[in-house]
Amino acid sequence: MKKIVLIFILIITANASTLNLSMTSSPSRLNPILSNDTASSQVSGWLFNGLFKYDKDGNIIPDIATSYKFETNTKLIINLRKDVLWHDNKKVTAHDVVFTYEKIIDPKVFNSIVSNFKEVERVKALDDFTLEVIYKKPYFKALHIWMIGLLPKHLLENEENLMTSSFNKNPIGNGPYKLESFKNSSDIVLKANENYHEGKPKIDEISFKFLPSPDTVFLMLKENKLDVGALSPLQIDRQISPKFKEDFKIVESQSFSYDYLGFNLRNKKFQDKRVREALSLAINRQEMVDILFFGHGKVCNGPFLPGSFAFNKEVKQTKQNLKKAKQLLKEAGYDERNPFSFEIVTNTGNEIRLNAALIIQYQLAKIGVNTKIKVMEWQAFLNTIVHPRKFETVLLGWSLALMPDAYPLWHSDSDRLGRFNLVGYRNSKVDELIEKGALTIDQEELSNIYKKLFKLISEDVPYLFLYIPNSISVVNSKIKNVEPAFIGVMHNQKDWIKP
Repeated sequence: MKKIVLIFILIITANASTLNLSMTSSPSRLNPILSNDTASSQVSGWLFNGLFKYDKDGNIIPDIATSYKFETNTKLIINLRKDVLWHDNKKVTAHDVVFTYEKIIDPKVFNSIVSNFKEVERVKALDDFTLEVIYKKPYFKALHIWMIGLLPKHLLENEENLMTSSFNKNPIGNGPYKLESFKNSSDIVLKANENYHEGKPKIDEISFKFLPSPDTVFLMLKENKLDVGALSPLQIDRQISPKFKEDFKIVESQSFSYDYLGFNLRNKKFQDKRVREALSLAINRQEMVDILFFGHGKVCNGPFLPGSFAFNKEVKQTKQNLKKAKQLLKEAGYDERNPFSFEIVTNTGNEIRLNAALIIQYQLAKIGVNTKIKVMEWQAFLNTIVHPRKFETVLLGWSLALMPDAYPLWHSDSDRLGRFNLVGYRNSKVDELIEKGALTIDQEELSNIYKKLFKLISEDVPYLFLYIPNSISVVNSKIKNVEPAFIGVMHNQKDWIKP
């Protein structure tokens, strides 16, 4: 009998499948409302679900919700599924949604999403599976804000400090996978949730390999030790073999992100707009795109991406003009005897970004500007430079949602600790338009407002908007049911089958 049981266990183990992924930095908190960095968001996204989600075409659809209805422009009723369980087998209820909302708006909980809920007046559980949301005003993101992963009230309601809670390293979620193991700067393993409300994922395990170096990630892909990865333009154009193209399906599209050089506008040297304009005119962005991306990217000239309802086609790309750049610097009081200088700080683990800093340094030298480059490990970069705002300039990138919201990055109120207006940008006209847009439920009117925002922000030059990289993903060609889509190749991972 023992022999039969052993054989059965061996068969199950042999048939178990693992999706091998990588991460270049260690997550800080696996908590959906505190997952501010990429690594934390990447992992917590498998562990937690919200009331709504995007379908493959970018349309918002119910997830834990079953249906919703606007009884008025400011009163929303959401009905929840009754078969959704936390990973400890307790039912997910409307009380968990109320609790999550209360934690998001709790002043003791520092998070980057609280501004999304500023128009919410009240959230109430009418019963275990019915939620009532009252908004202060009509709100253009009334549904979108409830895509955030939920928190379990029964586990956290007596937690004194959510910021330091052990839950952030050992979370109990409601998503398609459960956390199996997690240590800082080490691999992370997730196990398929057998009780997931949409059915157990067909791949039993997800293993995140901690690989700080992109070169190591590429090597692991070539050795077929990873199933999914992102390639750089150099790698896709110059460094893969015909066999690699057989082993992996290649999917390329415009990414939902851009990189920028952000000026600390609290620093006096960057408060003169002539200086910022001079630096912008000194940069040849197309040359940068050609060098960095081999055609797998495009120039960025504003805060919202091409193809989105917020993009303003009338705002032209800034062309390099060294003569005018020197003239503006001279007017601002800088010349060969008094050269303008500053430091660029960026993070390790991103070769493209480091090379961009070097190109900026080279191009600015042509107008007599001296720059120093400082490169730091990601967590140290966030904790000692970005969050406390101790920088002159930062070279960073933003990933934008399908429904872009200007408030977190560009509203004056977001210029505070824990918010994302890192550079201290303030413009009363921009604030007014952002607030007007937040009350707009008409898509065409919202588009016109955001196009005005695009123009105003671009003209103020709070950033050097640099480039939009293409997203180049590769997926193990043996994996079945891979369906590239507008929102990305991983949208239906639950249905993937790995032989």
